[in-house]
Amino acid sequence: MVDDARIVLLEKKEDDDHQNCPGCNIDRLKQEQRGIPYMNLSFIWLVSLCTALPISSLFPYLYFMIRDFHIAKQEEDIGFYAGFVASSFMIGRALTSIFWGKLADRYGRKPIILIGTFTVIIFNTLFGLSTSFWFAISIRFLLGCFNCLLGVIRAYASEVVSEEYTALSLSVVSTSRGIGLILGPAIGGYLAQPAEKYPKIFSQSSVFERFPYFLPSLVISVYATGVLIACWWLPETLHTRCRVAQDRFNPDGPGYSPNEVNNDENGEEGCGDQKIKSEGSLMRNRPLMAVIIVYCVFSLQEIAYSEIFSLWAVSDRSYGGLSFSSQDVGEVLAISGLGLLVFQLLVYPPLEKTFGLLVIIRLSAFMLIPLLSCYPSIAKLSGVALHLVINCASIVKNALSISLVTGLFILLNKAVPQSQRGAANGISMTAMSIFKSFGPAGGGVLFSWAQKRQVATFLPGDEMVFFVLNLVQLVGLILTFIPYISHIQ
Repeated sequence: MVDDARIVLLEKKEDDDHQNCPGCNIDRLKQEQRGIPYMNLSFIWLVSLCTALPISSLFPYLYFMIRDFHIAKQEEDIGFYAGFVASSFMIGRALTSIFWGKLADRYGRKPIILIGTFTVIIFNTLFGLSTSFWFAISIRFLLGCFNCLLGVIRAYASEVVSEEYTALSLSVVSTSRGIGLILGPAIGGYLAQPAEKYPKIFSQSSVFERFPYFLPSLVISVYATGVLIACWWLPETLHTRCRVAQDRFNPDGPGYSPNEVNNDENGEEGCGDQKIKSEGSLMRNRPLMAVIIVYCVFSLQEIAYSEIFSLWAVSDRSYGGLSFSSQDVGEVLAISGLGLLVFQLLVYPPLEKTFGLLVIIRLSAFMLIPLLSCYPSIAKLSGVALHLVINCASIVKNALSISLVTGLFILLNKAVPQSQRGAANGISMTAMSIFKSFGPAGGGVLFSWAQKRQVATFLPGDEMVFFVLNLVQLVGLILTFIPYISHIQ
């Protein structure tokens, strides 16, 4: 009788835990879900955009900001210093991403998202007030240290919708991120140096004359404030209240009881509505590590391209550039952002269903190589032809890059169970950030060196820059054929 009473009490306790567990509630909602979950996708879109905007908004005006710091002794050295400012963010993110991922697995996705959004408001605003090279580097480093949003929102996106809409949900992450990496430079390009560009609106005695790069940072911080308020209604997806039940299935858990574990046919353990796969060390998860390696290589190429494109576009034609203003660069990136939105929401999902993730990833990686090879020739155009071609090339480039990233996001989250998803994304963010920290600095150094060899016999000037970008792209394409990656599907 005592044992029966204990069992009844235990079952009642577990029922109460499941009723009050946010993860279990989400699981029930997913089972009842009919149609596209627009509300959840809206939250994902807002947060993903919030993390992307500060990363790239500085690229159109970074060249001019470094010039105004008067740290470069000659014009050709500006790209060298610009690379280190951009890299400091990635270094900071590399040092803390695993930490934030583990916190998200322990305490939930929502609190980490709130912390990350709040720090965007603080440090992004301070960056706009930078008056020296070292202050700018320090603030970007701190912004990177507290930028925990992308890894956590990727895990969240794979959990908050039913499996039917997982590809769409992660596509929203990469699309919003891609839009942010394009809209951010548009904001930076149009709003930097407002007193100089729009003297009728911003007077020469205003704060925007003293801090010419403050306005784009302020606009992004205001948006982040709106996201922070909206995220108070963000539903949690982690199973936090039913962990007593989960611990019974974990040999390291305090409530583990081997006699109470019920295994199903697939070797998974039941926990209410949740299926928990047997866990092991993430570092020994070979499919996961393979995806992360490929993701890192493509991320390195992507951030190097973002740095180089803006520097190349604003540099003088005598150096092989386009002689664009920061506003021209912002316009190109804004137009390509609209094309990216249409492609990712309307074209990518049916393509993924028809051809599969790996085919899309490999095809996108392959097509980027001949496209980038054409960029030095674009600089020889002028007028309407130049603007038309560079806009078309930018749209195609960003669509292919986002297809790559979306496919890798999906594969990464398929490689681990929910209870390890935050940590897995944290590891990927750390590794990716390490690679990306070399991207802007390496891209800046490469660009500065290439500008000094305009009359070289082999790949003169910017031809060398885009040749190196293609080499990195080719390495990433080859790595997509690692056997472990195909095992995930």
